[in-house]
Order: sequence, then C-alpha cells, then structure tokens
Amino acid sequence: MARLLLALFCAVQGASTALIDLNRTHATHPGWMGHARFHLVWQTSTVAALSLLEIALVLTPGPLLEQRFYVSALLAAVPMLGFFAALVFRKLYRGTLSDPQGMPQWIMRLRGAHLRIDLNLAAEIAGILSLAAIIALYRTH
Repeated sequence: MARLLLALFCAVQGASTALIDLNRTHATHPGWMGHARFHLVWQTSTVAALSLLEIALVLTPGPLLEQRFYVSALLAAVPMLGFFAALVFRKLYRGTLSDPQGMPQWIMRLRGAHLRIDLNLAAEIAGILSLAAIIALYRTH
C-alpha cells in the first residue's frame, strides 16, 4: 500500500508542478524576464522527470525493493527541501512567495483577524507531511 501511495504522491507532485507553473501566472507571465521563465521551465521539467524516475523505482518489480522505496522517497523530498531553502534565503536574492498578478493568497478569518496563507507554502508543508506519513506507513508493514 505504501509503495502505491508513494507512486501516487510522485505522480501528483510531477503533474501539479507542471500544471501550476506552465501557465500565465508563471512560465508565460508577461512581467517575468525571459531568463527567469527559462529557469522555471527547467525546474519544472526536472521535477517532472524526477517524478517519472521515482515512480519507476517504486513500482518496478525486482530486487532491492526497500532500498528503491527509500531512494524514491528521498528524491521526492528534494524539490520540497529546495522550496524551503529558497524560502529561508529569499531575502538574500529579494525573492517573494507570490506575485501580485499570480496565484492569490488564501485569506482565512480567525477571531476577527485576517490571516494570509501562501498556497505554495501550504502545499509544500502538506507534501512533506504526506511523504512522512507514507514513509511511516511503509516502516510499520
């Protein structure tokens, strides 16, 4: 079950990255410099290719199933860890989590206050927690 869930996680990671980034809010955003778009498409293509490799590693029958599971999980974690590195160091390169013409933040009301939640950050936290749960499931069986 954990192997199938990891394969599904990897497929969703690769597909959602492409769907989110290869559109007018990112790769074809008219306000972005061409070189920034190039790097985004490069990064998106890398995540998609990694997800295909991860799926093959975890679903292909044969020897070293346990090792391939963990390698696949580690490879799936790499783009998310890269996101958190970019988040931590964004002041050094004047980066922002969102663009005014891009995906809007989710606004949540809590006791009269308006909390702005970046959807990228929420997705990456959910991804890390989901991957941890899949690994925990695998370890218990």
